[in-house]
Amino acid sequence: MTEFKAIILEHHGATAVVRLNRVEKHNAISRQMADELVRCLDALDANPDVRVIVLTGAGEKAFCAGADMAEVALGAQPEGEPRRDWAAQAAVRLVRASKPVIAAVNGYAYGGGAIFATCCDIRICAESARFRFVGATYGLAVGASMLPRAVGGPMAKELIFTARVVDADEALRIGLANHVVPDAELESTVLEMAEQIAGNSAAAIAASKEVIDIATSTKDAGRRELEYNVALRQSEDHVSRFRSAAERVVKRDA
Repeated sequence: MTEFKAIILEHHGATAVVRLNRVEKHNAISRQMADELVRCLDALDANPDVRVIVLTGAGEKAFCAGADMAEVALGAQPEGEPRRDWAAQAAVRLVRASKPVIAAVNGYAYGGGAIFATCCDIRICAESARFRFVGATYGLAVGASMLPRAVGGPMAKELIFTARVVDADEALRIGLANHVVPDAELESTVLEMAEQIAGNSAAAIAASKEVIDIATSTKDAGRRELEYNVALRQSEDHVSRFRSAAERVVKRDA
């Protein structure tokens, strides 16, 4: 398989472990990372030897800190080209994975990182896990089509409207996490569950996943969220909010 730079791919029997690997940036999602994740998921879906996919973050502090705002602020997007949401494209690919995807959430899962985790089928969290759905802070509607599947409508509204931090204990209580384990036990716990899943009928699991997804989501919600964000990205409210936040990130990283 192609050698990746912004992610690490490991194989543990029938389980493929994908590590988001920009430790110095708290595994923030760059255009390269998003592209590599999409290509990696394409390859894993096509590989009959892979039965389960695990998504986690490299290092100890972060699952994923969200989109790399500094990359956008410093001109990674060609001038004159509408800003495309590479993180959203990778999130959509996660949702469309035909095989079970387990998020092993270690540390911060903010913004796009929280969305990545929400797009996975199962979330097992370390005690250090923290979630934050920050879209409204930047003038966007992010996670509104997916989060209700995990926590229900009223709680999804609270988390998205307030953009507050959710720790691991609360995540477990509200259904955002399936399990919470000590940090040192996260990987072994996830791999044990993946092995259990891999021992069952792949065809039955694929069918069950598709039916559950149909039962708990609607295409209309995802399409409407996309339409809103296309419009919101052109608004002065979003532009000013994003610019201010990106400038703070650039200054911090300078």
